[in-house]
Amino acid sequence: MVRTARGCFLIDAGIGPRTLARRLDGSGVVMCDIRAIVLTHLDSDHFSRHWMRTIAQQGITLHCHHTFAGELARRFDAPAGCLAPFGAEPFAPIDGVSARPIRLPHDSAGSHGFVVDCPGLRIGYATDLGTAPAALTTAMVDLDVLCIEANYDPDMQLASARPAMLKRRIMGGSGHLSNEQALAAVKAILSRSTRLPAHIALLHRSRQCNCPRLLRTLFSSDPRIAARLTLAEQSTPTAWLSAREVPPA
Repeated sequence: MVRTARGCFLIDAGIGPRTLARRLDGSGVVMCDIRAIVLTHLDSDHFSRHWMRTIAQQGITLHCHHTFAGELARRFDAPAGCLAPFGAEPFAPIDGVSARPIRLPHDSAGSHGFVVDCPGLRIGYATDLGTAPAALTTAMVDLDVLCIEANYDPDMQLASARPAMLKRRIMGGSGHLSNEQALAAVKAILSRSTRLPAHIALLHRSRQCNCPRLLRTLFSSDPRIAARLTLAEQSTPTAWLSAREVPPA
């Protein structure tokens, strides 16, 4: 959820609107504040078909890459009037906000990360990527909030009971970022930046093949990251992350 003075928008919507409404309780935001949904890709944990009625009722704009627009219309019965396909150029999810898409390698269809520029706030968001391309680490500089996937620990992944085919998909360069790959990407972004972000949030942690203790230990080895680190949880809302809450150097 990105909250601005002109309204809120979601990056992905893998949980349904009823679940989201419960998790918003006490946050200061309600469902009718949502003006748009920006999709990284169409995997079921990133967009739920249960949103279609709410999208139609509230007039929510659904932003997706133009290669996904036809599939959204077919698979999800998305009305054409709610779709706003984007290409390679920045677009405006809501007035006064710019989102620059970054193409990412993920399975055959790919995914997208975003650099979001709001008044007084610059956010980088990337999840579901098999590798961190140079276009990502070059674009995500001088952020206030950096959100990036740290999906799995390689040893836990290899030792898991998952099918070998799934392991190859996840670890093969078009699946997900390992903890070490995510850390390397964060360090590359910080080294290119003229200032440090206020927050670094790690996303999409596997419940089977990762461990929050391992993540904290690994990422806290860099003092630039340790004081800024947030581990996002799958079923518990994260507190609002604001550029004004800058940790001590």
